[in-house]
Amino acid sequence: MILVTGASGALGALVVGELAGRDDVVLGTRTPRSTAERRVDFDDPASLDFTGVDTLLIVSAGYGEDDVVIARHDAAISAAEKAGVRHIVYTSLSGDGDHLTYALAHRWTERRLARSPLAWTILRNGLYAEFLAGIAAPGPDGTIAAPLGEGRLAAVARADLAAVAARVVTEPERHARRVYELVGERALGGAELAAAIGGSYEPGSLGAAREAITAAGEALPYQVPMLVSTYSAMAGGFLDGSGIEDNALRTLLGREPRPALEVYKAAVAAASPAAAL
Repeated sequence: MILVTGASGALGALVVGELAGRDDVVLGTRTPRSTAERRVDFDDPASLDFTGVDTLLIVSAGYGEDDVVIARHDAAISAAEKAGVRHIVYTSLSGDGDHLTYALAHRWTERRLARSPLAWTILRNGLYAEFLAGIAAPGPDGTIAAPLGEGRLAAVARADLAAVAARVVTEPERHARRVYELVGERALGGAELAAAIGGSYEPGSLGAAREAITAAGEALPYQVPMLVSTYSAMAGGFLDGSGIEDNALRTLLGREPRPALEVYKAAVAAASPAAAL
């Protein structure tokens, strides 16, 4: 049996879609709605019953302070060990993301898995092209003012990462104790993003971005430094994929990756007021 955690989330739902038609897949979610779903809430250890599960896909529960995320992941791995799960597949963060404030919990989880007697596979996912559409969204006049400097991001389509995860969980023994880097093949910069949507790129400062994020009131306190560190790491040239020695995305997909620029354009278009009319 394969169990996918976070099955109702953005990545998890896409993985479930890739696995559609299989009768050995169980959806783990905080709010199960059918017999095909099992309640799995990382904040409630009593719900972490992985009885009968052979392969467990842990989609990172990264929304929280480091100690919260670490506790969630530790509880899930410990429950898997207790239940006799054979193989854990974990969605981590790409190796070039160590400068990001949210990298620590991922690296801790990787170490925790390395100490586990269970077989494991780590999928080091690059940042989503869809996420790039959020942090580098154009203003009403088409101007992208995100503080990206001259940096570039090796963004990857979320659907491609889901396809890789689905392939790995269905053939886990082939990928035991492997760490896969999964980043985009073509890094995107601010000027290129602006050109793709017919706008302009006029990067602002990190301070201005922090003030705007805080003033909007939509980000939780711990998310502000997360977003600012993403801008900073990208502007500093740490997320362009050049530090990745072995990008396994194309190999594990078995095809050419989706163009991240097209994914970005579609996400920006979908978020525009006109798209809601």
